[in-house]
Order: sequence, then structure tokens, then C-alpha cells
Amino acid sequence: MKYYILLLVAFISVNLSFSQQDPQYTQYMYNTQIVNPAYVGSKETLGVGLLYRTQWVGFDGAPKTGTLTFNTPIGELKRMGLGFSIVSDKIGPSAETNFVVDYSYSLVLSEISRLSFGIKAGVDILDVDYNKLNIYDDYDPQFENNVDKKLQPQIGAGIYYNTDKLYLGLSVPNFLNSEHYNTGSLDDVNVNAVAIERLHYFFIAGYVFDLSENVKFKPATMFKAVSGAPLQADVSANFLFNEKFTLGAAYRWDAAFSGMAGFQINNNMFIGMGYDYQTTDIQAYSNGSYEIFLRFDVFNKTERILTPRFF
Repeated sequence: MKYYILLLVAFISVNLSFSQQDPQYTQYMYNTQIVNPAYVGSKETLGVGLLYRTQWVGFDGAPKTGTLTFNTPIGELKRMGLGFSIVSDKIGPSAETNFVVDYSYSLVLSEISRLSFGIKAGVDILDVDYNKLNIYDDYDPQFENNVDKKLQPQIGAGIYYNTDKLYLGLSVPNFLNSEHYNTGSLDDVNVNAVAIERLHYFFIAGYVFDLSENVKFKPATMFKAVSGAPLQADVSANFLFNEKFTLGAAYRWDAAFSGMAGFQINNNMFIGMGYDYQTTDIQAYSNGSYEIFLRFDVFNKTERILTPRFF
């Protein structure tokens, strides 16, 4: 029972206090397309990514997130990129699915650098089943009607600069302040509560240092800002050994410590895993958060395959 009570408190606080609402990722540096559409096409190969995250393991109704991303350069000069993504995010009684198309156009600044501009557009589908909650008052009108396939549009944009060692990005995945549930006042018991998705601003950056012939070091960071919540900062340090093994650690400010490991199976396939240890009180009720990531890069037969890029 206590887990359902805690979940209900967390669910209401997330949706009514306008805190950060977008899914959280430990391996955000390998899932850039979700937050920044200008990233698509930047690798100049067709890429497919799969990510699954289970957060706060052991906590009933805890968040579970899955993503599927696809992106490829298009055009003879490969200055444009096209992508598609699906994000499934479940927490407690709510299930949210996001379908988005991404497009980018790049300005080639030099042989190793380019500046890309991207837009994304899609639709978000929300379902909320209040029957999954242990509600104190079965006749509470706030939980009388489930939310069934509520559609909301999404429009976002971003810019992305990269060389063979550096990347910088700034983006807003969704410019629309979407309202979930039915509009109305919380003082009116005849309507459901309102949850508004605020604008999320993302800044990402990373740089690859060649420490030796066989060791690369990549510090990376992501800042996320949204109205009504503190600035969130993620910093990470990743090492690549012999172009095959990746080991890293990260810290999410006032939230979690993370460990990451990855393996470049071949030139086309990479697998990565992550673990979060929460530094908040919620760690007392969970066994941390786990994440697994798969990336497939498809090269043309005429392309010369060099060492896999470290971002």
C-alpha cells in the first residue's frame, strides 16, 4: 500500500507542479536525436538506435521508457538529414507515446566542421487509467474518467555544431504548452486536474581527447531547464579503449550518480548499459535505475569505414 501512496504523491506532484516532465536518460550522449532534431544526418551514415530504461526498480508503477530512433543523411551532398523516433513513457497509471519526424539542414564550415539546423514535428498520445491506483475515495470526481488517447501536437527545433572531436547543441523539443486532462480549475470538483507540459530547453556539449593511440577521453554535459523546476545539470566522463570498450561515470546534480559501460561489437553495432544510484530519498524505496542501449550504423558499400565516432 505504501508504494501506491508514494506513487500517487509523485504522480500528482509531477503533473500539478509543472516539474520536469520529459523522460530522463543516463546515456543521453547516445540518444541526442530525441532532444535535438539538428543531430539527424550528422554522422553521415544511416543509424538506428534502441534504448530501454527502467527507473526506480522495485517501486510499484515506476517509470519505464523505451525509444526507437532512425536517422539518415539525404541528398547528393548529404547536407540534409531525415529522422523518425518513437518514445514510449510509462509511469503509474499513465502511458504516453510520442511519434516524431525530424529534419535537418547543414552548413559545411570546413572539412571537419558543420553547423546544422533542425526541426521536429509529431504527435503525442496520452492514456491514463486511474483504475491502476488505490484511490482512497472511489467516488472522487478527479479520478472518475480515464484519459483515453488524448492527442497533442509537438513542434520543436534545435541547432547543432560538430567537428570530428567536438559537439555543441541547443534545442527546444516542443514549443507548445500542451494541456493534459480536461481544462478547468482545480477548485472545480467537476473536472479533472490539468497538467501543462512546459517548454524544455536543452544544452549539450562534449569533446574527445586523444590521450594515447589506444585511449580516448570524452567529457560531456547536458543542461536542462524548464519553468517551475531547478536547472538540471548532467556531467559525465567517458573513456574509449582500443576503439572497442567504453567505460564512464556521471553525476546528475542533486539526483544521482551513474556508471556506464559499452562495447563496439563491430563497425556497425554498439551496445551500452547504464546504472543510476539515486542520491534522493527515493533510493530508500528502489534499487536504482537501469538502462540499455543498442546502436546500428549502416554504411554504403562504397564508403570507407574508419574508426567509429565517439558520439
